[in-house]
Amino acid sequence: MTERNPQAACRTTYRHGALRPALIEAGLRLARGGGGPAAIVLREAARQAGVAPNAAYTYFADRNALVAAVANAALAQMATMMAAEQDGLTLSADPAVAARQRFRGVGVGYLRFARTEPGLFRTAFTSGRDATAMGLPDAAGPTGRSGIELLGDALDEMVAAGNVPPERRPGAEYLVWSAVHGMAFLAIDGPLRTLPDDQLDAMSERMLDMIDRGI
Repeated sequence: MTERNPQAACRTTYRHGALRPALIEAGLRLARGGGGPAAIVLREAARQAGVAPNAAYTYFADRNALVAAVANAALAQMATMMAAEQDGLTLSADPAVAARQRFRGVGVGYLRFARTEPGLFRTAFTSGRDATAMGLPDAAGPTGRSGIELLGDALDEMVAAGNVPPERRPGAEYLVWSAVHGMAFLAIDGPLRTLPDDQLDAMSERMLDMIDRGI
């Protein structure tokens, strides 16, 4: 009886379309180690997927193409955490208060992702990508909504509940995003990274209060 070669079986599966997601998963593992996009190497991703490096070029023209795909997958994981934060809320019966809770949940989920998955967060926002990357289908979580769309939905709910004047709604997601992203960056790569978690938690809550009042 001929002994089956596991790697050969794996490659047979990949010929049916599983190699691309396997390479992306390998890229996520490499990025998650903390190095972010700099840690994603096409040859190493191919090795972890159990194929020769040349096989990876069937799906990715170069390393940059793989990094972009991994960045989209990281954005999808971020959207998943943001949606989970909202789903875990005990919402008030008051629509105005509930809208505020869901709005804050988006920010809390964003900051939590940055601090618990810094390598993926860095990859999600790798340089050279514009704001449209946030709304790509590959960047959506299980709800089918990307992070920027979840924020937009929360802002629309704030307007509907009377918390935000309609004339202040256009473009508000980019202002909120800028503020929360700034805190996230300072907490993982900036001078706030040395602060203890409880102090960062308190500062994050105050920042979200400021956004809520100012929006």
